[in-house]
Amino acid sequence: MASNVTTAAETNVIKAAQMSKVREVDFVLQFTHNFLPKLIEALGVTRKIAMQEGTTMYYYTTTGTLQSGVVPEGEIIPLSQYQRNKQPFGELTLKKWRKGTTAEAIQKSGYQEAVNETDAKMVSDIQKTIRTDLFSFLNGTITGSTPVTGANLQAVLAQTWGQLQVLFEDDAIAPVHFVNPLDIADYLATATISTQTAFGMTYIEDFLGLGTVILSSQVTKGTVVSTAKDNIVMYYLTMSGDLAYAFNLTTDETGYIGAHAKQTDERAQVEMMAMAGIQFLVEYAQGVVKGTITTPTTTEH
Repeated sequence: MASNVTTAAETNVIKAAQMSKVREVDFVLQFTHNFLPKLIEALGVTRKIAMQEGTTMYYYTTTGTLQSGVVPEGEIIPLSQYQRNKQPFGELTLKKWRKGTTAEAIQKSGYQEAVNETDAKMVSDIQKTIRTDLFSFLNGTITGSTPVTGANLQAVLAQTWGQLQVLFEDDAIAPVHFVNPLDIADYLATATISTQTAFGMTYIEDFLGLGTVILSSQVTKGTVVSTAKDNIVMYYLTMSGDLAYAFNLTTDETGYIGAHAKQTDERAQVEMMAMAGIQFLVEYAQGVVKGTITTPTTTEH
């Protein structure tokens, strides 16, 4: 007797490849649309520059002297000479991450906890590496930056704000200050402040009328780093194009991050692989003011 049973896949059945694509899209959206734009907005980044992997990144200083404008009639006007100096910071490198979730982990904890929630944690950790690169730069020696001191946080912020007005006196600027939370904790305990979050960091808009303050434990305690928002540049490697083709990456219109999820049968696990190369830098070192709090803060009351 003939059998009417068919072993072919049903029409419109959801297959593993489709589920992997959903994970990839969700991963990219979490990174790019849910977090990164808020950081770009908080930092005031207006320039996002795509670069090639291995390209050296620079920040700049300008040196020179303006000659006297008092020149007798008929005499040659002396030249004022200025030089723009490049200070290398390092190469923009492609970073790669991979996570595997075993069948046993899925069986024990369920798909949502074992796979989706660890995807979200991976996104968070990638964001942290980008924040760490930014603060490693800010905490380091920036040749040409202006040093100031103050007895407390408010005094230092006032000094950095004032210096920025002098350094950018020909431009209307929006200052941004990077501060360790422990240096501002006492003030926040006694004041009503509206805070927001971006890319795992807390920030306060128009703090004391002096500009945006971004809080991070990765800022060296007892210091403040300030600059004009327009002075911050975001360099990145695009994850679209050849990389997306070679590794079947899912990305979006920005190309800031690429992700690829797959099922590895020989290991009985599902994997997530991601690639990105992002670095935030200042362009002009002389537009950076680094402040030091001379009186140590305390959390005792």
